[in-house]
Amino acid sequence: MSEHTAPAQGLDAVEVPEPGAVTLVVPTFNESANVRRLLHQITESVPARMACEVLFVDDSTDDTPEVVREAAKDCPYPVAVLHRDEPVGGLGGAVVEGLEAAASEWIVVMDGDCQHPPSLVPELIEAGERTNAALVVASRYLEGGSRAGLAGGYRVAVSRGATLLAKALFPRRLRGISDPMSGFFAIRRSAVTAEVLKPLGYKILLELAVRSRPRQVAEVPFVFRDRFAGESKSTAREGLRFLRHLAGLRTASPAARLAGFGLIGASGFVPNLVGLWALTALTVPYVPAEILANQLGVAWNFLLIEQLLFRDRRAHRRWWDRLGRFGLLANADLVLRIPLIALLVDRFGMGVLPATALALVMTFVVRVAGAAALVYHPPPRGGRARRAA
Repeated sequence: MSEHTAPAQGLDAVEVPEPGAVTLVVPTFNESANVRRLLHQITESVPARMACEVLFVDDSTDDTPEVVREAAKDCPYPVAVLHRDEPVGGLGGAVVEGLEAAASEWIVVMDGDCQHPPSLVPELIEAGERTNAALVVASRYLEGGSRAGLAGGYRVAVSRGATLLAKALFPRRLRGISDPMSGFFAIRRSAVTAEVLKPLGYKILLELAVRSRPRQVAEVPFVFRDRFAGESKSTAREGLRFLRHLAGLRTASPAARLAGFGLIGASGFVPNLVGLWALTALTVPYVPAEILANQLGVAWNFLLIEQLLFRDRRAHRRWWDRLGRFGLLANADLVLRIPLIALLVDRFGMGVLPATALALVMTFVVRVAGAAALVYHPPPRGGRARRAA
């Protein structure tokens, strides 16, 4: 279970603040060497007239929560820790829990490694009030901004490439946001729709912008600083999570999911044909070889569909249940296609090629609907939901 820890001065981080107050939500994972310095910077940077509180949402395995509690004793504003025993959704999931817990008029999300300057917090809020924006993004790509804190050309290239890819996939949703990869932004509490967010990894701004983007967005430039201590959490594994996140966002609509299902299904011909070639080369008879090879394509399709299309709907059944249902559906498609072609040719007088094409389309639509309804749809009410493996 999650646990709220109030600061030493007895202030509660989820207490309803005064109107106009700001909650700084800081997701942390093993940042014990940075949080004391960060709190000191906040103390120096945020004006005393601005009602401010800081909420650390912590997934650490080190002593970060204890360091925060100790440092909070010297802070003139409320500081609290929300420690998560199960870091669901990664740092993005931590931010969502922080957004749900905060009750201030404005919520500012920033990293705990001192790369985001707290001195910019008043400017973010002022820009939001001046433009009546619901979301204000601190951007490294506006004039006056910089990504200097990215260590090395490789990280610069990866960050820029991720930005270009995201903007290419979501040109309308990200219009007016020059830095959708930014982890530093301010959002009005009234614009937060946490229940629709499904974060995966640490790119929570991208999640917010695509799933529930506020109509009015503003930006201010900022200089991305060097990390004060510790190591970057940007790893190859996080890169893969980011790509899965992009795929999940892009295929969220029924039309996009249908197209994605078709592309994945087409890619399944590769393992199918490779398996068929290998089995026939081993002198396995053609019919059993085709049946076995088809299972390779089914397994391939299942893995990609699980990761890219229905990742957010896997909790209702265990993996072996989903795999069994998907396999039956895919093989039923193979069995039903030939009788359907025969029916179209014999009963309706169609040619073999158009009948085959129509049968492929019809069975494809049935497979998509069947996967959504039989494999990934929640069980009837009263049934027991099972945790995904």
